[in-house]
This record gives sequence, structure tokens and C-alpha cells, in this order.
Amino acid sequence: MISNRAGDIPILGRQEMVERSAALRREGRGIVLVPTMGYLHEGHLSLIRAARPLRPVVVVSIFVNPTQFGPDEDYQRYPRDMERDRRLAAGAGADIIFAPTEEEMYPEGYQTFVKVEELSRHLCGASRPVHFRGVATVVLKLFNIAGPEAAVFGEKDYQQLAVIRRMARDLDLGVEIVGCPIIREEDGLAMSSRNEYLSPDERLSALSLNRSLEAGREMILGGEEDAGIVREAIREVIEGAEGTAVDYVSVADPVNLEELDRVTGPTLLAVAVKIGPARLIDNVVVTPG
Repeated sequence: MISNRAGDIPILGRQEMVERSAALRREGRGIVLVPTMGYLHEGHLSLIRAARPLRPVVVVSIFVNPTQFGPDEDYQRYPRDMERDRRLAAGAGADIIFAPTEEEMYPEGYQTFVKVEELSRHLCGASRPVHFRGVATVVLKLFNIAGPEAAVFGEKDYQQLAVIRRMARDLDLGVEIVGCPIIREEDGLAMSSRNEYLSPDERLSALSLNRSLEAGREMILGGEEDAGIVREAIREVIEGAEGTAVDYVSVADPVNLEELDRVTGPTLLAVAVKIGPARLIDNVVVTPG
């Protein structure tokens, strides 16, 4: 058995992970991977707990991936605390932390990337044009190195989950992709490492994201079919909060992420909002009654 006590859980680099994965396969012990960028919170820990029953060995990767950040984004200031993450991951049931360096993942001369074409164009992809190329590339590399049979992702990053599922199908990766529900604070704010950036007043404004989605959800459940009216109502709630700058409000098909004119079936409501130094996202899928 691999110990999951905080003092014992190993932190492995790239080559160590390759060797450990090969040894586990020889032993017939499958791996489930939980990819993260670290600074773990309860949302991440819920993914680790969900992974625990899926395969014998739970690997949590911690890597702040530079290729998914644009030039003016928060790569340098993204919060990092490996020992805190090690303790929390172990307590949630992880067996191994895979923490490669940037040099291990992108050695000098690196030039190969993966792009999921259509799904990457919408939502966050419109304002973050390199983001999902970086996400798809790093996730494929994590899969190749760690050799998981399954991988667990949160539904807060709805588009990311859709992109990874499509990549796994299109490239015949043979990795089961498992999505898990959004974990929220008691006041409804979706948990995110970037919540750490918010001042108390900014955090109050951030509650407008969940409130706006609930307003849109109630409109659809109440029979509203005009997607434009729903979009405008969501936007009004967000813009009514101090210091918010809307990146997008989306009323879209939950499969292909194309914007809808009419709401006639399951519908994705998704928002991205800049508040102070943080860019926050949230979503809900609504099925009209």
C-alpha cells in the first residue's frame, strides 16, 4: 500500500512518475489522475475524494501550466504552496503528488501543441485564444507521463471538461474522463484558487455571478425561450454589482457550446467576469420543464 499520510505522500518529478506508473501497471494497480494547478481548495479535494473509488492509486498533479496563460494574465502571481497542497491532498485520499518542473514539461526547443478546434473557439476561448491549446497540450502530456486509466475534472471549468473529453475521444487516449459538480461556498460563490485575489468588497461583488445564473435558470424554468432575453437578464444582474466587468454571458448548447437563439432543451448558462485582479467563471446547465 502507498501511504497517504501527509508526512509520507511522495512528490514525484517527471522521470520518477514514469517509473512509478510503469511499476504500478506491472502490479495491476490502475491510476486515476486529478490534474490541478495547486493551491488546493475544497473543490479540488472533492475531486480527489471522487477519484478514490475509481482506481487503486490516486495521483494528483500540481503544475501551474505556463502555456495556458496569455501574456497579460496571472501566471507569475498564481498562488503556490506545495507543502500546504501536500497536506491537503493526502488528507483527501491522494497517494502520490506528481509535480513536474516547467523545464521537464517544456524543455528547450519545445514546439508541439494540441488544439481542439471548434470547442476552443467559444466562451473563454474567444478572449483567451491560446488558453485551450495550452490546456489540451498539458493534459495530454500528463496522461502520457502518469499513465492513468481515468482522470477527474471539475464542472466549474465546463469548457475545459468538454475540450478534454473531445481530445480523449478524438485521439483514442483510452482514459475515462469523469466530471464532478461545482463546489460552492455557503454564500454560493464557486470555489476557485483565484478567489484569493479578492478584497472583501470584491468578494461581495463576485456573488453576482451565481445570482445571475440563478436568475437565468428561473427564467428558463418559468418558460422563457428567447435566449437573448435570458442573456440580457444575466448581464444586468452582474453589472448591477460594483466593480464588475463582463467578459461574456453565454446561453449555449451544452454539447457544442454554440450560442442559442431559442431555448428548447438542455442549455448551458455560463459567465466570465473580471472583478479587481481576478477573472472568475461560473456556469449552470438548465433543462426547461
